[in-house]
Amino acid sequence: MKRIFFNEVVTRDGFQMEPDFVPTDAKVALIDELSACGYAKIEATSFTSAKAIPMLRDAEEVMGRIHRVPGVEYAVLVPNLRGAERALESRADELNLVMSASESHNQANLRMSRAQSFAALSEVIKVVGGRAAVNVSISTAFGCPMEGNVPAEEVIGLSERFADLGVRGITACDTTGMAHPAQVAAMCEQLQQRLPASLQLTLHFHNTRGMGLANVLAAVQSGIVHFDGSLGGLGGCPYAPGASGNIASEDAIHMLQAMGYETGVDLERLLAVARKLPEIVGHEVPAQVSKAGPLWQLHPVVCQAA
Repeated sequence: MKRIFFNEVVTRDGFQMEPDFVPTDAKVALIDELSACGYAKIEATSFTSAKAIPMLRDAEEVMGRIHRVPGVEYAVLVPNLRGAERALESRADELNLVMSASESHNQANLRMSRAQSFAALSEVIKVVGGRAAVNVSISTAFGCPMEGNVPAEEVIGLSERFADLGVRGITACDTTGMAHPAQVAAMCEQLQQRLPASLQLTLHFHNTRGMGLANVLAAVQSGIVHFDGSLGGLGGCPYAPGASGNIASEDAIHMLQAMGYETGVDLERLLAVARKLPEIVGHEVPAQVSKAGPLWQLHPVVCQAA
């Protein structure tokens, strides 16, 4: 079976919705522990304004203090040219740029039209000039909470335009958990047909309506090998009403490993890290395998007394 590659986003996408600031020491320690688990990539933080996302105001310090493990890429989200300059100074391996497939969500999230966003991101790609890999995440690729259905052609056309600019990868994001498996399979087929084979195509799912893992499976069976996930199932978009957390990395990795797929991730080690997460954020998390244990973990027979 094909190797599946995971990008862990908990310290960026996962933490950005948390109400209480996670200390920098805890973020650095968590990234260092995740780095030892076998991930292909970790999206460590975001170089956005501290006013917009106070949780990630320590981006430079986090990137400066983490222990970088060979073979793991350290990505950061950047919203604009200034963010890209800060990210390059931090020695990020990949810059993740973001815009929406729907006009309404782009206005709500970025306060720009889609045309303005594309122009701004095009300038960022030009300025980066190959000094780091560039990925573009397309939000609301499977539906918009304000507009409803987003035509697949909007997502594919936007992806093609960015591919023409030389980006390394595209991430199709189910920002509000509106995707369903049949839609995912169709979108994956069309994206793979239309985009260059060399382009790294990633899927990003939320579990808002309980279909996250089913969508992962549909994408894998359609040939996709790159996925985002958030430890514990943390995360969400502040500009997407009703959006809950991302798919839980440990749950998705457990499912795929049970099915015989190779992920490169040491699941037992990852579960040990995941069990520390409630203490870090101060509340329980949605993920399930960290609570129940993997399906191959057996228990002794306990007989009740007569």
